[in-house]
Amino acid sequence: MLNKKAFAEACGVAQHTAGRWESGENDPSVENIALFSKILNFPSEFFYGTEIDEANDASFRSLTSMSAAVRDASLAAGSIGFLLSDWVEARFNLPAINVPDLHLYAPGHAARVLRQEWQLGERPISNMIHLLESKGVRVFSLVQNTVKVNAYSIWRRQKPYVFLNNFKTAESSRFDVAHELAHLVLHQDGGFQGREAEDQATEFASAFLMPRADVLAELPQIRHLSEIVKKKHRWRVSVAALNVRLHKLKITSDWKYRDLCIEIATRRYNVEEPQPLARERSVVWEKVLRGLWAEKTTQSDIAKALHIPEADISDLIFGMVADRLEPPTLKSRPRAIDA
Repeated sequence: MLNKKAFAEACGVAQHTAGRWESGENDPSVENIALFSKILNFPSEFFYGTEIDEANDASFRSLTSMSAAVRDASLAAGSIGFLLSDWVEARFNLPAINVPDLHLYAPGHAARVLRQEWQLGERPISNMIHLLESKGVRVFSLVQNTVKVNAYSIWRRQKPYVFLNNFKTAESSRFDVAHELAHLVLHQDGGFQGREAEDQATEFASAFLMPRADVLAELPQIRHLSEIVKKKHRWRVSVAALNVRLHKLKITSDWKYRDLCIEIATRRYNVEEPQPLARERSVVWEKVLRGLWAEKTTQSDIAKALHIPEADISDLIFGMVADRLEPPTLKSRPRAIDA
């Protein structure tokens, strides 16, 4: 992963020269582009293609140690994701978008309203990625060199996108999905940003994944941490997240919450989740790949069509490869994808 200074040095030019290339003030020569291709491992044709959308104004949920270079790499992955998404949408009918604007509601209330809108009731959600895909959200995974980014979301051309870190625990990833869903429904107008927006998204995610009535019915009181470990599977969340929710709902007192936090840290449950869940997978990408494989279209073919490295496609679609899936039963590619 190169920052702007390192890229300029690799090209053997001053940083301001590389900056003029990026801004469009100056056009790079044929020789420059050949060098870009070698340095970045992208086909030369990519640099002659039409201008692609940038993932600007993304809502980041990141670790405090995220550098500008990591952030830029994450946004670059988003731009490649847009290319791939457009290519797929030209060939498949993906689920219709059903992501309402709920910015007038408080986060906890918005979570309840969205559950009603999507007819989820109070029941636990078995798969967050499937749920978002069924509502038209385009879900992608982030590459390894963006490991310090939890996730981010963005609206582009009236379509919602979520990019997820695929190297965290399954429990943390589920919470990240709910957190980004919060940004999509609460912050479409861009009215809240920074710490306030992140706090709102966290409150929404907790309420959405662990509905008040269901938690009160299942865990009216807590005596031991083992009860939280056992019940975390119902809502498919981390021990730490359930502990916070129980405190917010006043099921545990301040002192009990502190004791549980200390025990969680002592047992390192905040580092290595006990009784870990299986990681969620994308159903849309699996069906798309099966459909493409039925017509003998491979990821290599997609990469050639988009003039991008094949590895970048695999990184964006949760590492799925068509020929590793079970053989498709359809004789032709499906035109509609129901998540």
